[in-house]
Amino acid sequence: MKRSDHFISGSTNSSMIIWARNENGLWIYQQKLNGHTSSIVCLLLNNNEDIIISVSNDYKIKFQQKQNEQLCFLITDHTSTVLRLKLNKQWIVIQKITVEQLGYRLFFIDNNTFTFYPYGKDYIEVFEMNNSNKQYTKTKDIPVKGGSDYFLFPQQYKKSKCMLVNKNGSNISLIRKKQNGKFMIEESIEFGTRSIFGYMTDDGQYLITWDENSKEIQIRKYQEK
Repeated sequence: MKRSDHFISGSTNSSMIIWARNENGLWIYQQKLNGHTSSIVCLLLNNNEDIIISVSNDYKIKFQQKQNEQLCFLITDHTSTVLRLKLNKQWIVIQKITVEQLGYRLFFIDNNTFTFYPYGKDYIEVFEMNNSNKQYTKTKDIPVKGGSDYFLFPQQYKKSKCMLVNKNGSNISLIRKKQNGKFMIEESIEFGTRSIFGYMTDDGQYLITWDENSKEIQIRKYQEK
């Protein structure tokens, strides 16, 4: 959490735990949250960090208050497991989109545009809102290197650099959104394994990764071209 020295973990036993750092710098158990009936797949906080959004293999998405566990909102529309969440500023269901292939990565760049990466494909799909009917439709594909994949590396978009970060197969693609709305691949980093995990800092200056081949934490610094 950015506003406090805490983090949240989810478990296969359907519970969530809030951890706090003590005066010795050690992480200690603070609070246990329940409410699901199967493994926790994804966790997310709202911008105020007072509501926890959780996804489980019970197919439910729950919004509950961090302090008292009070249920704020429950989504039960899905009939299979949801693997990724991304918040925009609206919490109402406005549209259901059927896709041909399951996907592990989805991200709202803004309220009018989101990207979706279908599993194993060599492209990222871009969906944009139609101003006339206020519905999202697929408008373009971004070509990338494909391959079998893991779902534990969410898409990221850094507004300061207009940079989309996507793991596709054994690659990490760094994709720039231009002022004209087009997406251009700035760099594709090959790791030789699909077991890659990482994060780009909020200012877009550093990309931190760990991969199974090197078994190292690698830090890359952004350089303007």
